[in-house]
Formats: sequence, structure tokens, C-alpha cells
Amino acid sequence: MTTAIDSKITAIDWHTLAYHEAWALQKQYFQNLLHEKATQQFVTKNYLFLCEHLPVFTLGKSAKMENLLVSETQLTAEDISLYRVERGGDITFHGLGQCVGYPILDLDNFAIGLRQYIFQVEEVIIRLLAMYDIKADRLVDSTGVWVAGKRKICALGVKSSRMITMHGFALNVNTDLHYFDYINPCGIRDKGVTSMAKELGKSIDMQALKINLIAIFQTVFNLADE
Repeated sequence: MTTAIDSKITAIDWHTLAYHEAWALQKQYFQNLLHEKATQQFVTKNYLFLCEHLPVFTLGKSAKMENLLVSETQLTAEDISLYRVERGGDITFHGLGQCVGYPILDLDNFAIGLRQYIFQVEEVIIRLLAMYDIKADRLVDSTGVWVAGKRKICALGVKSSRMITMHGFALNVNTDLHYFDYINPCGIRDKGVTSMAKELGKSIDMQALKINLIAIFQTVFNLADE
């Protein structure tokens, strides 16, 4: 079941969804927008999908298998999926307690390029974390959002074609962080990973967080339905 959770934008909560199902849905929306843009049949729309995944590791286009630190046999034994996908970046983890966001946007609607898009997605997360009294920022030469420049709290990976985006961000909210011991997250070996729950010492209401996230996304991107 999917439910729209903010009428100001096309924001949809997929709740808990297996990665391959979310991936297929993303590609469907992505290809539809590409077709609409190519044929100029419609004014392109913009979407923000939010969900949690069952445990899965995904490898981006530049991923190195040596950054997976356990065998695929162990992954199978622990019911952890593994997919190689078309986004940029290296290896990352998705799981329950993580807020995963898939913005499928036509960047021409906002007159921004891919670099500015990534900056604005990071800005959304930085502002959201500030609402929860977590000070976070960017790190030079590394996409995503970091706490104290040492602990990654949100990963970001994007694919774009004709200025339409897919894939997105993964914010560790109440995430079980032990899964990150199985990888070098995003290929990085000298820094750690954290979550909102770890930083604050308490569990976070996921549904309330999603509502706050969408409101901030709306503000940063000035994104609204026609």
C-alpha cells in the first residue's frame, strides 16, 4: 500500500519495500519522464518517494568488490541482498530504520544542474538534522552528510539522464549500524558511520521525520504540484 503524505508535492511513502521492487518502480517513473520529455507530450512532473528497505547492499558504477568484507555466502545466510546498480558511487547499505529517499526530478524544472542538485539534497538533510539538534555538514570531495567530519549519517548516489534523476539518499535514523561492519561504506576506510538514534541516544519517530523531511524538501526545491 502506498500513501501520499504531503499534498504540496508528489511525495509518496512506500513504507517497507524490498530493494528490487523499489528499483523497478523507480525505473518505471524514470523512463516515463524521459519519454514525456523526449516527445514533449506532457509537462514533466517531479516525485519524491520515501521508504525503508529490507537489508541490502548496493554497488554503484565505481564500486570495488574488495569493499565488501564478507562473502556472498554469508550474505545469503543472513538474508542480505546484493545488487549492482546504475547510480554513481561505491558500496552502501540499506535497511530497516533508514529513511531512503528517491527524488525523480526533471532538473530543468528548477534551472539547476546535477552538482547543484546534489548540493540541495545535502542541504535538505542538513536542515532536517538541525531540527533534531544534530549539527551536520558536507565533507570536501565526498558526497553525503557528515557529523563532525568523521561520521557519515547520510549517503547519496545519483543517476541522471537528460536532466532527470533517479536513486537518491539514505539517512540513518534508527538503523542497525552493525551491517556497516561488513563493508567499507562508499569505499571509505578511515571514517565511521552513525545514525540519528546513536547521536541522540534515543529512537526517532520515522513517520514524523518523513513529514519534516518533505516540508524541508519543498522549501529547498520550491517543488509543488501544478
